[in-house]
Amino acid sequence: MVIKTFISIVWIFLIQATLSSQYAILPVREQALWIDKMLEHRLDSLLPQLMDKAQIDMWIIISREYNEDPVMKTMLPSSWLSARRRTIMVFYRDRKNNTFEKTAIARYDVGKLLKGEWQIDVFPEQYEALVAYVISKNPDRIGLNYSEDYGHADGLAHTELMKIMHYMPKEFIPRIVSAEKLSLAWLETRSRMELDIYPSICRIGHDILKEAFSPANIKPGTTTTDDLVWWLRQRVVELGLETWFHPTVSVQRADKENFEHLQVSPDAPKDKS
Repeated sequence: MVIKTFISIVWIFLIQATLSSQYAILPVREQALWIDKMLEHRLDSLLPQLMDKAQIDMWIIISREYNEDPVMKTMLPSSWLSARRRTIMVFYRDRKNNTFEKTAIARYDVGKLLKGEWQIDVFPEQYEALVAYVISKNPDRIGLNYSEDYGHADGLAHTELMKIMHYMPKEFIPRIVSAEKLSLAWLETRSRMELDIYPSICRIGHDILKEAFSPANIKPGTTTTDDLVWWLRQRVVELGLETWFHPTVSVQRADKENFEHLQVSPDAPKDKS
C-alpha cells in the first residue's frame, strides 16, 4: 500500500475532463469544494460501516502540528493544511441505537465536519475533556492508532499515548485496542463518489505518461532515462500536482551482457539462461 493514500490522490488530482483530453486542473477553491464534499460523505456514510466491521465503538485520533497522523491527514478539511496545536478527533459508533457522532476535543470546530467540544473553563487540561467524553459514552472498545506492522496505522505519538494512559480511568485501559484494521480499511476503501471520478484521475496520469514517451520528448541517441525522470517531475509540478514518489525510468533489452535487468523479487529464481 502506498504511503499517500488514494483519498489524498483523489484530492490532489481532481480534474475537469475535456473531450480533447487536455490537462484541465480545477482551481484550488473548486478543489476545496470537492475535498470537503467527499470527506463528509466518507465520514458519514463509510466510516460507521468500517467501525462496525472492525468492532470498534470509539476511534480516537490525536496529532500535534507538524507531526500529523497519516490517517488524520486524510480527514482534515480543505482549509486545514495540518493539525492545529493538538487536534483530537473522536468518532463514536453506537450500534445498538444506530447512531454515529463526530467530535473534536478542541476549542474550535474542525471545519464544518467535526464540532469542537472542549470547554476550557470546565476542563483546563485537554485530556480531561477527552476522558470526560469517553466516560459519557462508555464504549466497549476504544481504538488508537498504533501498529507494529503498518506505518500508516501507527500515527499515535509516544507522548500522546502516555498522556492517554495517565488520564484514562483504570477501568477503561483494558478497553483500548489497536485501530490497525480500521485505519487500513479507511485508507484503502473507496466510496462510490470517489469511484465515479477515478477514471478521470487515471486519465490524467495516462496522458502525462503518453506525453513523456512521445516523439516530442524522446530524441534517439540524445534523450536519457534521467532526462525523462526529471521531465516527469517537472511536468507534474507545472500542472500544480504532486507525486508520492520519485519517478523511475529504465531501459530493458534482451541483451544480457550490455544491459542490466531488474529482479522482480529477491526471492525469485535467478535466470540461468
